[in-house]
Amino acid sequence: METIYGSTQGLKPNEIRSLRTLYGRATHPTELISGPLSRALCEISGQINRRIGLLINRRGRIEKVVVGDNARVFLPDLGARRAGETRFRGVRLIHTTFQPEGLTEDDLTDLSLLRLDAVVSIRVDSAHLGQEAEIAMLLPPGEGDGRMWTVEKAKNVRDLVDDWDATITALESQFTRSGRTKKVKTRDSAILVSVTGNDTDAAKRSLNELRRLSETANLLVVDTVLQKRQRPDGKTIIGKGKLQELIIRAMHLEVDVLIFDRELSPTQLRNLATATDLKVIDRTQLILDIFATHATSKAGKLQVEFAQLRYRMPRLSLMPTAMSRLTGGIGGVGPGETKLEINRRRAQERLTRVQRALRSLAKQRDNRRKQRKKNRVPVAGIVGYTNAGKSTLLNRVTKSKVVTADKLFATLDPTSRRFRFPTDREVLLTDTVGFINNLPKTLMAAFRATLEELEAS
Repeated sequence: METIYGSTQGLKPNEIRSLRTLYGRATHPTELISGPLSRALCEISGQINRRIGLLINRRGRIEKVVVGDNARVFLPDLGARRAGETRFRGVRLIHTTFQPEGLTEDDLTDLSLLRLDAVVSIRVDSAHLGQEAEIAMLLPPGEGDGRMWTVEKAKNVRDLVDDWDATITALESQFTRSGRTKKVKTRDSAILVSVTGNDTDAAKRSLNELRRLSETANLLVVDTVLQKRQRPDGKTIIGKGKLQELIIRAMHLEVDVLIFDRELSPTQLRNLATATDLKVIDRTQLILDIFATHATSKAGKLQVEFAQLRYRMPRLSLMPTAMSRLTGGIGGVGPGETKLEINRRRAQERLTRVQRALRSLAKQRDNRRKQRKKNRVPVAGIVGYTNAGKSTLLNRVTKSKVVTADKLFATLDPTSRRFRFPTDREVLLTDTVGFINNLPKTLMAAFRATLEELEAS
């Protein structure tokens, strides 16, 4: 017996039998939908006063009949789609509607996320006849001025496409050619995401700063998303609708990474990664990655490791479930510890050792400062925003060769050089780690050496 998907609650037995008769109808592969099938679909939809959706394969056969309510059709699970990035699912969705607007945002979302051949909306009038119709199809990347789909309207559904089989074959060929000519990626692409209350100007400045950070981390920023929201969503930061829009945008732009301009909680990080199936990082993790890349000295590496441990420890619960399997006790007897608990304990032990090493280095720096003070050598600190030219200034004044680069946080360790005035007086110039707006608290320890030098200057 043919299955009717969706909710059949409230339908009479004869109405359900009418719905099942749709399975016996078909349309020719060259037709989007045949006239008899369209009339039967609209007639039954008008009688039960509900939207009806048909999923039709490329042979023209109806695979699923879906019953919705007066406002929407809820699609069942369609399973895995066909292999290959450039191939569609091989089915088109045709549904009725009672509203004049035709296709909705939900329809376009289904088109993109499910990779349907097309979505068609047929308006049912008071006489239960199909009148105005709309069709939406995906556009290949690089076409449509950034649009992800094209929408066409017609007085009658049969006027939408002359030869459906040729149309969908040609469209899929365009996607295939687009995939072949696509440039080989030399770095990951990213979308920047920010949520703000009322101060959009400050949010835009912060996004520009996040873009510079991303470029320093060798990421290609392809788009930015700014949502005005008085209270960020506790589960995903951005709202449900904006998240769906972000997923579609990421699919269309073939994005690898989503970067959020704030620190995400472990739960938010997990929810976003699960919903988007993409790599999700926040502002703190991005800066930590940059620090880890640029750290060269022992002190710098220890400071970065300290910050990374403090950031990652609350997020250990996000590890795969395999990390939570039990490890036996002595002789394999007893429940023992979970691997997650072992990882947490080891991380805490490492954090304690790093803290001890950092305190030892802090004492050494303090002894050197005391010695300079004893020798009455004046100390001047060059302080400023990251990538403002502090290291360049130090090189010009002292004729040094400190590493400089047009990147954020190119310098992670204070560097001191002697500078002699014409009057035979010497000053010790210190180049410090540059500051940045909205610096996460987790990273304040990495600036301890800088703050110490400022206090002594």
